[in-house]
Amino acid sequence: MRTPVPDYLTELIEGCTADADGELASYIPELANVDPAQLAVAVCTPDGTVYAAGDADAQFTIQSISKPFAYALALRDRGLDVVLDHVGVEPSGDAFNEMSVESATGRPRNPMINIGAITTHSLVGNPAIPYEARAAVLIDGLSRFAGRTLDVDEAVLESEYATRYRNVALASMARSNDFIHVEPDEAVWGYTKQCSALVTARDLAVMATTLAGGGKNPLTGEQVVPQWVCRQVLSVMMSCGMYDAAGDWLSQVGIPAKSGVSGGILGALPGQAGIGTFSPRLDRFGNSVRGVQLFERLSGDMGLHIMELPAPSIDAIGARDESEDGRPLIAVQGPVIFSTAELALRRFAEIPDDERDVVIDLRMVTTMNSVGKRMLAEGVRRLKLDGREVELLLPRADFSLT
Repeated sequence: MRTPVPDYLTELIEGCTADADGELASYIPELANVDPAQLAVAVCTPDGTVYAAGDADAQFTIQSISKPFAYALALRDRGLDVVLDHVGVEPSGDAFNEMSVESATGRPRNPMINIGAITTHSLVGNPAIPYEARAAVLIDGLSRFAGRTLDVDEAVLESEYATRYRNVALASMARSNDFIHVEPDEAVWGYTKQCSALVTARDLAVMATTLAGGGKNPLTGEQVVPQWVCRQVLSVMMSCGMYDAAGDWLSQVGIPAKSGVSGGILGALPGQAGIGTFSPRLDRFGNSVRGVQLFERLSGDMGLHIMELPAPSIDAIGARDESEDGRPLIAVQGPVIFSTAELALRRFAEIPDDERDVVIDLRMVTTMNSVGKRMLAEGVRRLKLDGREVELLLPRADFSLT
């Protein structure tokens, strides 16, 4: 059987092809010359399977979609407290290139607008390295998220840097308030090089899945950043990633996302999928017109909104209530998270006092987060303290609750 997912993505592309609304990002000379008809969508699953349709292998510069990844690398290299000292996490309600800072401190409001992103860029790598080396660390980090070595479009770098003056003004404000500690021109050059990395819609889908999967690249298996970093980045993307359209995006699409003025949009749905789209024409917020349409369709058709209700937790406990030899049986299946583990603990508590032998069957468990593991382990410990003999049936030899 041929999976219908590629056919569905092709249908999505065909449904958007005729829409010619929006304008190219003509204020960057090189971006004004791209083919406006290009259109692509790609979806990457947690196991690294990539489905794509349209111009999914067309290269374009990553632009502002690099911001969440630079933020992730800064968190990896400096830690949460240091990064928060330099860049906030509140939505700005301003355009991406505004002087959006906290009135009392001058701290950039978040890392998804330019002044925050330039500040974040300066936090990547060792503080003592020169700005060229910092840019190289960042390109290497982007490549690790993508699972392949990314090139830099030198023409776009030169074109954007030649029109750098607003960004230099933003960097100068951050420098004057002591939030960056390098020369503004150097910070802007590195940030511009970061934005000039070449990607495809396929790359965006893989990069998104790396974030959505807790920092592990689904193609290479490399743990690019720690899981806590991804949680922080996805949280900020959810509230700030689509600029002053973030509220509409949250309510209508509901996928943590980041857009770029070259026409790309990246969406990372935790534990489920990474999505990349590309279409160069932009709306008044700087987001791809047809990219937004593709995400709206994907979210609505596939139930991908982050607020979509999960399956009831009762489904996590199997229907059998005793083992083949008559002992009480608690069979847990599927992903084990707080709600699953809580239900299992209630089942433990309902075992009659005169039943001394208990079987806990975990062989149908697919995944178990740290909270679920701790809760089940504590439940088993308490059963044993009550004097019960507990037999654990595990999904594999190396699986443990300890």
